[in-house]
Amino acid sequence: MTRPAAIRVLASDPADLAERDGVIAVFVDPEGGLDALARRVNKLTRGGVEKARASKAWEKAEPGDALALSYPAGLAADAVAVVKLPMRAGPVSARKAGVSVARIASDKPMTLALGARKRAAEVILGAVLRSYDYADQRSRPAGDGSAGAGGDPAEVVAMVSKPETVDGATLSAVAEGVFFARDLVNDPANVLTTTSYGKRLEALSEHGLEVEVLEEDRLAELGMGALLSVGQGSDSPSKVVVMKWMGGGEEAPLALVGKGVVFDTGGISLKPAAGMEDMTMDMGGSAVVAGVMKTLALRKAKANVVGLVGLVENMPSGGATRPGDVVRSMKGDTIEVINTDAEGRLVLADVLWYAQETFSPAAIVDLATLTGAVIIGLGHHNAGVLSNDDAFCDRLLGAARAEGEGAWRLPLGKEYAEQLKSRIADVKNVGGRPAGTITAAEFLHRFIKDGQAWAHIDIAGVASTSFDSPLAPKGATGWGVRALDRLVRDHYEG
Repeated sequence: MTRPAAIRVLASDPADLAERDGVIAVFVDPEGGLDALARRVNKLTRGGVEKARASKAWEKAEPGDALALSYPAGLAADAVAVVKLPMRAGPVSARKAGVSVARIASDKPMTLALGARKRAAEVILGAVLRSYDYADQRSRPAGDGSAGAGGDPAEVVAMVSKPETVDGATLSAVAEGVFFARDLVNDPANVLTTTSYGKRLEALSEHGLEVEVLEEDRLAELGMGALLSVGQGSDSPSKVVVMKWMGGGEEAPLALVGKGVVFDTGGISLKPAAGMEDMTMDMGGSAVVAGVMKTLALRKAKANVVGLVGLVENMPSGGATRPGDVVRSMKGDTIEVINTDAEGRLVLADVLWYAQETFSPAAIVDLATLTGAVIIGLGHHNAGVLSNDDAFCDRLLGAARAEGEGAWRLPLGKEYAEQLKSRIADVKNVGGRPAGTITAAEFLHRFIKDGQAWAHIDIAGVASTSFDSPLAPKGATGWGVRALDRLVRDHYEG
C-alpha cells in the first residue's frame, strides 16, 4: 500500500529554514519582491534566489515552474526550489507549483515556504499527489524510506502565515483516497483478484464505512444474470461490494457505482494480445468509487453516500458466455450479447438497478473504463460525461473543473438507443462502431428509472496513462476522486 506524505502545517518562521533538510521551496511573484521567507533563503544562499530570478531560464519559465539550486551553502537542505508563482495565481498554477517541487524533491522531505499565499492548499496537494510512486511489486528492502516499500514516506511541511486557514487533515484524506485508487489500478491481476479486492474493500470498515459483500449465491437470488454472465468463464467468483457512509441526516444518499473488471481478456470475443496487459486497469471505475469512499470516511463527511462496485473477471473458457447468448438482467430485461468484450455495461446494468431498488438515491454517478471510442473522441485528457439531468450534470462538471480534472459532456438521444435494438431480445449490448461511447451510455440509460438523476462517466482515457499526467507519474491517475469529493462537499454536505 502506497501512503501519501504526512502533511504538517506550521506558522511561518524564517529562522527555522536553515536547519530544514530535503528540499526547501520558496515562491516568488514575477512582478513583486521577495517575501520574508524567500528573503531569508536568499540571504542564507548568498543571493541564490535573486540570481535564479535574474536568469534566462526564469524568463522562460511559466507560472508554476521551478528552478533548482542544488546543495546550497548556508542551508542543511539538499536543494532549494525557486518557484515562479504570482500572488494571485489560480488553482491550476498552484497545483503545478507543488508538482514542480515534488519533481525536484523526488523522495526527499519538502518544506513549502508559502507565507501568505492564498492557494497554499492547492500547492500542498500538488506536491503530495505528485510524490506518488507505486513500488509494491519491486524487490526493495522494507524500511528504505520509499513510499511503496514499507518505509515512512517523506514529510511535507507547509509554512504559512495563518495555519488555521489550511486544513491539512482534509488534504491528507483526499491524498489517501487518490493513492488508494491509484494502487488498485496499478495492482496486477494476479494480486488484485475479485477475492483480494473484496477483502481490501472490507478493510475500509476500520475507517467507519459499513461494508457488505454480496457473493454469487446472493447475486443469483437477486437475479443479476447480466453481471454473473460476465464472470462465469473465470475461476474467480463475481461479487458486488456495497460501501455506505451515512454522515448526513435523513436525506437520500448520493450513489456512486463502479465497474470492477479486474482483468478483461474480452472473453470469447478475445482481445488482441498486444496491449492486453493493460487490461488490469479495467476496474478503474470501481477504484475511483473506493477512493472517494475512503476519503469521505477519513474526513468524516457530513453527507450520505453509498458506493457500489461490481467485481468480476472476464475470461474465455468452456463455461464462458458466448456471442449470441441471451441473458436476463436484474431489471428483467433480456440482453443479446453480441460481443463479450462489451462486458462492463452488463456489470453496471445490474449494479445500477440494485442501487436504485435498495437505496432510492438522490442521484447516481457511475464510472467505468467502458469504451475505446471515448479515447478516439477525447484522448487522454478528458473523461466523457453523459447525463439525463442538466442541473446535476452541470454540478458534476463544475466539480471536475474546480479540481482541474478534465471532463467533457457528450449527448444522449433516442436515435442512439435505436442502434441497440435486438431481433431476438429486448436489447443488445453493442450498437456498432458509430458513436460507441454514446450507445454504451444509452444501454446504461435503459437501466435508470424515470425521474432518477444520473450521470455516466467513461474514464477509459484518463484512468491510466502512458505519460506523466498533471499530478501523477505515468500509470494510474486516480482521476475522479477529487472531483467527486468536491461534488459531495459542494452539494451534499449540510
